[in-house]
Amino acid sequence: MAGPTHQPAPPPPARPPTPVDTGSEALAQALHSSFAIVRFLMLVLVVVFLGSSFFIIGPQERGLILRLGRPVGEGEAALLSPGLHWSFPYPIDEVVRVRITEIQTLRSTIGWYAVTPEQELAGTEPPVAPGTPLIPGVDGYLLTGDGNIIHSRATLRYRIEDPLRCVFGFGVGTNGGFDLAGVSNAVLNTLNQALVHAAARFTVDDVLTRNVLGFQEEVLRRFLELARERDLGIVVEQLQVESRPPRQLKQAFDDVVNAAVRRGQVLNEALSYANQTTNRAMSEAAALISRAQADRTRYLESLAAEARRFEGLLAQFERNPDLYMQQRVAEVMARVLTNVQDKFYIPERSDGKTRELRLLLNREPPRPQGAQPGR
Repeated sequence: MAGPTHQPAPPPPARPPTPVDTGSEALAQALHSSFAIVRFLMLVLVVVFLGSSFFIIGPQERGLILRLGRPVGEGEAALLSPGLHWSFPYPIDEVVRVRITEIQTLRSTIGWYAVTPEQELAGTEPPVAPGTPLIPGVDGYLLTGDGNIIHSRATLRYRIEDPLRCVFGFGVGTNGGFDLAGVSNAVLNTLNQALVHAAARFTVDDVLTRNVLGFQEEVLRRFLELARERDLGIVVEQLQVESRPPRQLKQAFDDVVNAAVRRGQVLNEALSYANQTTNRAMSEAAALISRAQADRTRYLESLAAEARRFEGLLAQFERNPDLYMQQRVAEVMARVLTNVQDKFYIPERSDGKTRELRLLLNREPPRPQGAQPGR
């Protein structure tokens, strides 16, 4: 007997279609388009946001990336070389650029009298009346080691050597650029202290005339010493120091300088005359010595020749003394009686007795040549 059969349940009746609302459909399409535009704009903003993080470090610069105020990297690794770099946008990262090859010029602010920028550019000085006192609050000055007052100022040319030290020691600008004000103030204070220190170690004459270069070298030495102690992170390219006497005493200092110049001229003339006299005396002495040496040599040679001649005569004398003596007497008499008209030579007798000499004194005088007899 067959079991009961199960028939499928009939499908539910179809729901009537919902009527289409034209306003809703338009709103849905507008929202869909707006979301697409928003997504596109967001994508563009992300690209622009990320693209703005690229930056370029110039050939004369070094860069630093500060991430939340701390440098990215340590030591030299934190310095960015010239070229293209990337960082997170501000305020996550901040890029600092430091010009390490740019020469900075700084001038001391103490020790110089008041002068306007226009007068400085024109190279003129403010007028000062005779007898006008120096105003300490306006005119700067320095005290020398001997208690005198001078005007002096130093001009320094330097460049940054250690960007890390400068950045973290003197601050960063608000626009990502390096703030030179902090470095300039530190260098200026150091320069002023070096100038005061050097002035106290020199006299007024040394600073103004006698040892100008030494004073400038002392300012540079003291500045470099203080710069190392304070770790300024700079390199000095050039330092020049200009010094002048007080303008109120300019005439007095000029008189002293003129006297010193005149003194130097007189000393130079005296030294020149002394050198000329010494050189002339040395030349004359050398000539006398040379002549004396020549005479000495000549006399020695003459004496040596005479000695050799006497040695030869000695041999002749030893062979025949009488003959030698007669020859010598004859030679001497011939030399002595060269200009005598009448010569009478009476030799000694062989027996040693004297000979008798008879002269006819009234003889006829010699007749001149060409004269006739009887005249």
